Amino acid sequence: MPFVQTRAGRVFYAEQGSGRPVVLLHATLHDHTDFEAVAGPLAAAGHRVLAVDWPGHGRSEMPAGPAPMTAPLLAGVLADVAAELDLAPAVFIGNSVGGYAAARLALEHPDRVAGLVLVNAGGFVKVPRLAARALGVPAVNRAVFPWLVPWYMKADSERLRAITRRVQDRARGRTGAAVSAALWRSFADPAYDLRADGPRLGVPVLLAWGARDVILPLSAARQTRAAIPGADLRTLKTGHVAFASDPDGFLGLVLPFLESVTTAGSAQ
Repeated sequence: MPFVQTRAGRVFYAEQGSGRPVVLLHATLHDHTDFEAVAGPLAAAGHRVLAVDWPGHGRSEMPAGPAPMTAPLLAGVLADVAAELDLAPAVFIGNSVGGYAAARLALEHPDRVAGLVLVNAGGFVKVPRLAARALGVPAVNRAVFPWLVPWYMKADSERLRAITRRVQDRARGRTGAAVSAALWRSFADPAYDLRADGPRLGVPVLLAWGARDVILPLSAARQTRAAIPGADLRTLKTGHVAFASDPDGFLGLVLPFLESVTTAGSAQ
């Protein structure tokens, strides 16, 4: 199995295809299998597709060392993955906290990033401190998050129901609740707030947003677009995980974006 060593321990990634790297980054308590419906078509379109499991998620190890699980830690892990696999430049497709990590990588290591697809992404909307504090308590997270998953997934297919069950099962366990709570606490960290940094993103940005999301709704999409000059906002009639809810609609947005990024890179 393919693993890469990072500052938080060994991280798993699933790889297929060849060509320009496209890196897929999932949400809290999700995993790389969320992208199964789009990873194959992306590879068939001529891309080297790598779907990463964050530390403590999927097949990856729990974080090594005393450092707590935080969103900035995931951004650091992504930088390690990009460096170890020599992904330069790549397009990063990030969902939720995965979108935050991708945007932070573009800010700190712009040479690694050719473009960003932010899918109901965090980092550019102020997180209510009360929500971060409440869900940052493992016992509260364990009670609330499993109930929240169906609300943001809007599961209307067997694929989405399978993802929902998988995330709920993790959220009900002590380890999953601890991981989720630690990430939610970190959403109140000033390092998670990228709103003032949006103008510094010097790469093409596509916002592919599920308009039925209750975690990061359409108002969050508009705030994110306002924070990132030049970002292209496109919406889908889905919940939080748009690429699993409407793979064809998502690919209809992303494949032309990837082609434009590739064409622009070839012209330089």
